[in-house]
Amino acid sequence: MADQTALYQWMAIVGTGLPHLSPAQVRVLAQWSLGLVLTRSCALTAVAVFWATALGQSEHAARQRLREWCSAAEDKAGAKRGIKRQEVPVAACFVPLLRWVLSWWEGDQLALAIDATTLGARFVVRAVSVVYRGGAIPVGWVILPAGAKHAGKHEWLRLLRRLRPAIPPTMTVIVLADRGLYARWLFVRIVRLGWHPFLRVNAGGTFRPAGARAFRRLGTFAPTPDSRWQGTGTAFQGKPSRLRCTLLAWRKAGCKDAWLIRTDLPPDVADAGW
Repeated sequence: MADQTALYQWMAIVGTGLPHLSPAQVRVLAQWSLGLVLTRSCALTAVAVFWATALGQSEHAARQRLREWCSAAEDKAGAKRGIKRQEVPVAACFVPLLRWVLSWWEGDQLALAIDATTLGARFVVRAVSVVYRGGAIPVGWVILPAGAKHAGKHEWLRLLRRLRPAIPPTMTVIVLADRGLYARWLFVRIVRLGWHPFLRVNAGGTFRPAGARAFRRLGTFAPTPDSRWQGTGTAFQGKPSRLRCTLLAWRKAGCKDAWLIRTDLPPDVADAGW
């Protein structure tokens, strides 16, 4: 059948892109990912029914195989009978996944976006994604219970460190984050990794342009619609928090607040195409 031929071809591609997975893991991942595309659905039942029909298997067997892909080793059916079962080491997939994405990449510039998303009142997903053509391809993530206290700083730094081996040192990497994630430690650590922070900040902070004596409120750098400003200087008035950086400010017509970006790139480079 055409579906089976497509499955075997996709299994070969998945196995090449994620070589650390076992043949059984490659097969189920291929069924999941190809099934999502062919059924245009992420529902377990839809994908299970599709493969049960295409492979001539029972719906129960197909569903159980797909379900256990997301389970820990002790929760898999065979574990109850003493059969050794393996769980997928998700974090071990991050570097191969990013290398797979970059194997198709053109150019030597890369933009990574970090974002925290709440899924209802149950989970918080912290993800690092490759920005591509107006979309984002997740390449590293951690899923945490919502409402509980988490060591957010260490989780973000761990994700960025894990991804670093996949990126050639010759690439120019910009790391983007919205203002809810801005932190001085994040700016500093991104620079230490050899990458460039491009972090949006709130208008309530202060900035002192190079050569100026006084700090100014960030909102004063783009006070009117369509006004812009860029330059180097010092952020944060308090000495423990001071940070030398580049500030980009732009207030688009019709927007209530200005866009304020802190980066370590020179103004002429950071503002290219602004």
